[in-house]
This record gives sequence, C-alpha cells and structure tokens, in this order.
Amino acid sequence: MPEDKIDKNQMLFLGLIQSLTTNAWIQLGKQKNPITDKIERNLNEASFTIDMLEMLQVRTKGNLSSDESRILEKTISELKMNFVDEKLKESKEPKKEPKGEKEADKKEKEKKEKENTSS
Repeated sequence: MPEDKIDKNQMLFLGLIQSLTTNAWIQLGKQKNPITDKIERNLNEASFTIDMLEMLQVRTKGNLSSDESRILEKTISELKMNFVDEKLKESKEPKKEPKGEKEADKKEKEKKEKENTSS
C-alpha cells in the first residue's frame, strides 16, 4: 500500500510540473492558448511561472527521486533559455504605442490645428 501512495504522489507531482510547464510555454508564446486558440506572449507571467518551478525545486530538494530532479532541472533550464530568447526578440521589436496615447496625440494635434486656424 505505501508503494501505491508513493506512485500516486510522484504522478501528482509530475502532473503539477507538467501543468506549470505547459502554462509557461503558452506564456512564452511557444504554444497556442487553448482557450483563445491564439499565440499570446506574456513574459511577466512566464517569468512568474518559471520562478514558481524554481521555488518547487528549492523546496523539494532532497525529497525527489533522481528522475524527478532531472526532469525538473531540465524543464527549468529549457524554459529559461526560451525566456531569454523571447526577451531578446522583444527588445528588437519596435515599440508599440498604446491606442489610448495615439488617440490622445491625435486630439492634441487637432486642438493645436484649430487654435492655429482661429488665430
């Protein structure tokens, strides 16, 4: 019976790791979001998810099997490399102005033009 409990806990732990990993890949824009069916990138959320995996690694140190430790280490390493890759891509992308700012700029320009024509 204790073996069944260990196997169940091992499966639950690996399921948790897999769930967090899948979320991180979606947040990195490497997989489609199954809800929106779109590729979406949110590097802040990805960073948080990777931090959670690292926290699990630290908090479970010495309590994992060698396979569990290896899987967790490899997963974190792959996610971090992809995170850095996405950060580099982001830094090379042209900055997008929020729509609200563009609209405000447009209104300000129109206001100045009206003032110039009425003078």
